[in-house]
Amino acid sequence: MRRWGFHLSAAAAVLALAACSPSEETNMTDTEESGVTDTADLPGAELNAAIQAETESLEWLEEVEGERALAFATEMNAQSLDRLTSDPRYDTLYNQALEVLQSTDRIPYVGVRNGELWNFWQDADHVKGLWRKTSVESYATENPEWDVVLDLDALGEAEGHNWVWRGADCLAPDYTRCMITLSDGGSDAAVRREFNMETREFIEDGFIIDETKGSTAWIDADTLLIATALDPAEATQSGYPFVVKRWSRGTPIESAEVVISGAEDNVGVWPARFEQADGTAYMMAIQAASFFESIYYYLPDGATGEPVQMPLPRKSNPQTLFDGQLVFSVEEDWTPVEGGETYPTGSILSFDMGAFVETGELPAVEVVFTPNERQSIGSVATTANHLLMVINDNVVGGLEAFTRSDSGWTSESVETPQNASISIVTADDHSDLAYVNVEGFLEPEALYRLSADLQLDPAKAAPSWFEAEGLVVEQRQAESTDGTMIPYFIVHAEGVEGPQPTLLYAYGGFQVSLTPSYSGTRGRMWLENGGTYVLANIRGGGEFGPAWHQAGLRTNRQRIYDDLIAVAEDLIDDGVTTSDHLAVQGGSNGGLLTGVMYTQRPDLWGAVISQVPLLDMLRFHTLLAGASWQDEYGFPDENAEERAFLRSISPFHNVETGVDYPPMFLLTSTKDDRVHPGHARKLAYLLNEMDQDVLYYENMEGGHSAAANLQESARRLALEYTFLMEELMDEDAESEG
Repeated sequence: MRRWGFHLSAAAAVLALAACSPSEETNMTDTEESGVTDTADLPGAELNAAIQAETESLEWLEEVEGERALAFATEMNAQSLDRLTSDPRYDTLYNQALEVLQSTDRIPYVGVRNGELWNFWQDADHVKGLWRKTSVESYATENPEWDVVLDLDALGEAEGHNWVWRGADCLAPDYTRCMITLSDGGSDAAVRREFNMETREFIEDGFIIDETKGSTAWIDADTLLIATALDPAEATQSGYPFVVKRWSRGTPIESAEVVISGAEDNVGVWPARFEQADGTAYMMAIQAASFFESIYYYLPDGATGEPVQMPLPRKSNPQTLFDGQLVFSVEEDWTPVEGGETYPTGSILSFDMGAFVETGELPAVEVVFTPNERQSIGSVATTANHLLMVINDNVVGGLEAFTRSDSGWTSESVETPQNASISIVTADDHSDLAYVNVEGFLEPEALYRLSADLQLDPAKAAPSWFEAEGLVVEQRQAESTDGTMIPYFIVHAEGVEGPQPTLLYAYGGFQVSLTPSYSGTRGRMWLENGGTYVLANIRGGGEFGPAWHQAGLRTNRQRIYDDLIAVAEDLIDDGVTTSDHLAVQGGSNGGLLTGVMYTQRPDLWGAVISQVPLLDMLRFHTLLAGASWQDEYGFPDENAEERAFLRSISPFHNVETGVDYPPMFLLTSTKDDRVHPGHARKLAYLLNEMDQDVLYYENMEGGHSAAANLQESARRLALEYTFLMEELMDEDAESEG
């Protein structure tokens, strides 16, 4: 099983954007000190002209805790909250969202550790959350008996911190020592503290790492591999650590010995531990040369020996160990031996890890699975007897169980519900225990236990939060400008006539796949109120493997935007909706997507929601983790062609004077130390000065999720759906755009 100190994935970016250091905000107190003209009194048109001419970039709004910047955010918050919370629908929507989010009927998803099932739980009485465990037998009952190991509400009150849970890494095989990660307020930067599972206390003189965006991996009970950005000299331009060290118990962290170093222009370097059921463990380091290219090293003799570079392509992702084989995916066509076989991008391959450790050479490569052009790989996990793999076919999930013999890999299909999203929740490589989640747009989450004979037995079921009868789900496709067919799902009332208020959601980046999912809040707050929901599987995502993602990289990114425009136009042409009744929503990279939709095609939208967005694409690489995303977007300071393209799509630089733009709602978080809040602040300031219809909400806690607790999540949802109802459903909300 994989035990990563840090897992580079597109979701981390999402998420994996799968993906930092102290903020790089300027220390200047106003724009006079930055060498540009103070624009506070400039009319909106003149301000916009200065931004377009690149003589003004509103850098004062990049001061995360700057007095002037926070004053602007506070004033805009007050205006937005005054408008939206005074709407008579807001309280109802908030209470509906909170009921779903805090429900004790939610499935308590678990991870398996040493034969026990572990869960992190939040509800109305436990706002920060409980870290708890139960037995497999108790979990199978209607009301499991939970043993609370750590109460974050009590811990935060005792220590005077707003602790947000970021996970635990425990040392096998007894799992009595854990490194627990806690974020103060929800930022990516977090503290790491050693926890004794027997005494259920933090170890006062144990391993403790101050707030940083680093990671750890256990070597043994008295030794850690650590990667920290505590020393700015060991941080990359993205703010991640690029030095991995070996830290022994009882010694100061400053004396930890360097194991491997990367370079300042890397994304980062992280430690990892791979282990399998027989107790064999391999220490590794991952040097992320760019967001999508990594060099992998085996660290012999408890990371005391010379690192050995592993014979993996730079665009690959180790998944797990099974039957002595290192199982990995390749994100590019790979010919490991000149003149030999070429393995196509997206393939799942393996080789004998023990043989590699012994010789340092690439062993024979075996093919586990090769997807076709309409397939992609979802989650991968191992039990004692099977390598489990979710295979998405045309964005619909299936589950395969692989075994290996002397003749190679074979698989058996596990019977799963049709037309659903499948994910592996957890699996135990010491037994046949595994749990699989199944859900759809109209089907609540259902958790199944996978039996030894590969049958899915019901384990837990989430309640239905909205009336699904009368609603239907269709999968359609739209033709993009280059002829590529773009699939999308539409959820709407059956037999309804005439255009309907429609919310279009997309992401389009970092190889993140969007699949059908159940949302009680979306169902109660939108679908039950007559709204239609659309999920677009545009390029840039991973729905059809690495090639679907790579088609929209850097200067090819306009394809992604053309794809979403094609879906929107298809919805309008088919009479599903009109531009006055169509909204587009996205977050993070999806926030950039919606920002581009706002500036490129304002005529298509009745409303735009942009959450924790990237919007200034000429400075994104200078802010927080932005430098790590240049492999996705381009290098504005190093490549003139890429800079010109980024300038052409940058929402902040493409607002036109005299255009009647649709209403826009921008949301961000002061504590977001991944995507800088300055992005949303800048566009909000510009639009406000230009007298455009813009709402802005900056949560002062919450990190990149923009919410540090369930109440704040409910508040954000209620604000968003109130905005959508006002703009798309109210009779007086017709837009000219």
